[in-house]
Amino acid sequence: MKNTNLTDRCMIAEWEKQYGILMSFPHEETDWYDPLMPKSLNEALSPFIRIAQAIAYKAPVYIVCKDKTKIASMFCSTRNMTFIELPTNDTWIRDYGYISIREGGEKKLLDFTFNGWGGKFDARLDNRVNRLLYEKGYLGTTPLETIDFVLEGGSIESDGDGTILTTSRCLCNPNRNSGLTKSQIEEKLSAYLGTKRVLWLDHGYLAGDDTDSHIDTLARFVNRDTIVYVQCRDRTDEHFEALRDMEEQLNTFRTEEGTPYQLIPLPMCEAKYGKNGQRLPATYANFLITNDALVYPTYNDRNDENVSSIFKAIYPEKEMIPVNCLKLIEEGGSLHCSTMQIAY
Repeated sequence: MKNTNLTDRCMIAEWEKQYGILMSFPHEETDWYDPLMPKSLNEALSPFIRIAQAIAYKAPVYIVCKDKTKIASMFCSTRNMTFIELPTNDTWIRDYGYISIREGGEKKLLDFTFNGWGGKFDARLDNRVNRLLYEKGYLGTTPLETIDFVLEGGSIESDGDGTILTTSRCLCNPNRNSGLTKSQIEEKLSAYLGTKRVLWLDHGYLAGDDTDSHIDTLARFVNRDTIVYVQCRDRTDEHFEALRDMEEQLNTFRTEEGTPYQLIPLPMCEAKYGKNGQRLPATYANFLITNDALVYPTYNDRNDENVSSIFKAIYPEKEMIPVNCLKLIEEGGSLHCSTMQIAY
């Protein structure tokens, strides 16, 4: 549906030039730590270290952590890394980090309310991170606006030109903003992000996902005219019908100019299971676009190599950097969820 945007704001697309990437590392007071398994925290830190190293090869990384001396000592090189001690509840900074917009031709950072994915988890410390970072001066003189509205970074995709892709299951959920209607949500997105159009996906989910179907687990813009999405071809898989319906709806979407989007399917991972037998939300859609590289998740899966070829065809000029994210999905997220880009 199209909205009349009354501002000159626009949410910046992920592929636009970036100032740096935010990350937040596990510590003893997060769910990553198991007191009965002392090595569990080091195992959890491993993929975060690998992701940070991959990003820092080409771009600055700002790492929120409990003990910066300890975390810094785990890296062979800390080039392009800044370590910042702040209290946090969890590591999924995609959902409580800044959202970058342009307003009047200048960059601005938005600090939305984060309520732990609808009150599922304590998020009081995470909800303060943006303001504390800003007070410490890590973002320079870029203006910050704090907004009394629940919105997670992983729940929205921007094409950088006023179109937002999202899911109704998340944004219209009563556990976020008391269950606002699509029209009411569109008004909010128009006011805060300068949104002109919202493309609503009404189908699609991943088992084991606590986010109520974040868009960054299902479908992503890779440019203004192209959407990549998770495709399930196994009729025996529990996701088959929902992802088939999602694919059919994606085929009805049109660009602002009225042409169909180029749709590129990503393979569905083979089923991965946690220690208690629960299915884990493994998805190749949870990749990160940086200035010079595409950092994407792998899962010791037969599709890991296939997805690399797909991404390389989309971004032939970028370096492809895979990171094994099996450990991340044990806590419900993946690579994109653990990062948040700050636009230049």
